[in-house]
Amino acid sequence: MNPHMFREYDIRGRVDRDLDADTVRGIGRAYGSMIGDGKERTVAVGMDVRESSPVLAQALVEGIASTGVHVRFLGTVPTPAVYFAVHHDDLDGAVQVTGSHNPTEYNGFKMMQGKDSFFGEKIQELRRRIESGSYRQGQGKVEEREIRDEYLDAMVRGLRSRRKLKVVLDAGNGCAGDLAPRLMERLGCEVECLYCEPDGSFPNHIPGPTLPETLETLRARVRETGADVGLAYDGDADRLGALDETGRIVWGDQLLALFSREVLRRRPGASILFEVKCSQALIDDIQAHGGRPIMTRTGHSLIKAAMKHNGSPLAGEMSGHLFFADDWYGFDDAIYASGRLVQMLAAQHRPFSALVDDLPRYHATPEIRIACPDEKKFAVVEQVREHFRPTHDVVDVDGARVLFPEGWGLVRASNTQPVLVLRAEGATPEARDAIAAELREVLERAGVRAEEE
Repeated sequence: MNPHMFREYDIRGRVDRDLDADTVRGIGRAYGSMIGDGKERTVAVGMDVRESSPVLAQALVEGIASTGVHVRFLGTVPTPAVYFAVHHDDLDGAVQVTGSHNPTEYNGFKMMQGKDSFFGEKIQELRRRIESGSYRQGQGKVEEREIRDEYLDAMVRGLRSRRKLKVVLDAGNGCAGDLAPRLMERLGCEVECLYCEPDGSFPNHIPGPTLPETLETLRARVRETGADVGLAYDGDADRLGALDETGRIVWGDQLLALFSREVLRRRPGASILFEVKCSQALIDDIQAHGGRPIMTRTGHSLIKAAMKHNGSPLAGEMSGHLFFADDWYGFDDAIYASGRLVQMLAAQHRPFSALVDDLPRYHATPEIRIACPDEKKFAVVEQVREHFRPTHDVVDVDGARVLFPEGWGLVRASNTQPVLVLRAEGATPEARDAIAAELREVLERAGVRAEEE
């Protein structure tokens, strides 16, 4: 069994090489043993559209039920619909079988215990249980449950659109293809769908909603049709990408800044959480509108835990995970977030681009992903910290965010892939480029070939 599958906030591996039916059955047994404590427990299980998901989901369900825990199988649904089922039906946990935005040969598992994320040390305890074969015994019931309509109805009850918008959305042949168009239509939008048919081979593009190369068709259709907004989703619909009416990408931290303004009007002084890759512009804008910016670690499970700890109504990541705990449940939900975006735009008398142009402006690189083995990447980040600490302020909440006179640079280890993530931002393009070059030089000294993956 590959121990590197068991990551900080989920399990993810290559199908057949890392994830076969026996291994996944063991994951189910270990999870059920940790959820079951002698009391009657019920958990939800869902899956994404990947071709490997049905076989893995069946093995997972068998493993969980063999510990005496009951399973409500939701079928093929978005990850946030699984989270919703836990809250709506007051369940004891959930597992979604999903490879998210990873290539088709990968799959994985996102988990909950009660209404909280199952992550960190709990995932390592799960791994140890599999290695030791320490499982509870029992026979839980398995029943099928349809949740999609209730999930959609709950979203619609809390949203409204003051005027009709034209929306083009790209579901990437993933889990959003059914529900996202239905939500937009119920909000009164004119909707054009791209790649809304579920297809786990992802024949058009990998569903990476923040990758410029996956957004080209969406950008073209937004411009050709005169749409107000373009929306894109990842494979399991917990990450949102957006384009304004000109076809320009609106990044996750920019979306978070705009949503922050809306939330802070109703909740003055609230804390807004964001992760270490986000722009200084977000910090400036939250403060300018009376909020408290709080930087936290990257990762959907980590952010949900931090939101509860801080009582925050809103959080987000550069990657498009957006978390609303004001009028929603606090989990990352791209379908709901797209509804909030449409609601916000419909209440404005200006185009989307004008709202984005109001935000503070810095010059940043995209996320630069540099290949680095899992067993080496965290040590490299520590070397970067130690290199800069004598001469620079270093924020070490997650990786090394090094502060420079005209900007900042970040090196952090991905928790989901064997890569380092590099990002640099400056007051000018020249400052940005100089910071990025210095970070690359330090990585080269640490033995990492600092070329983008």
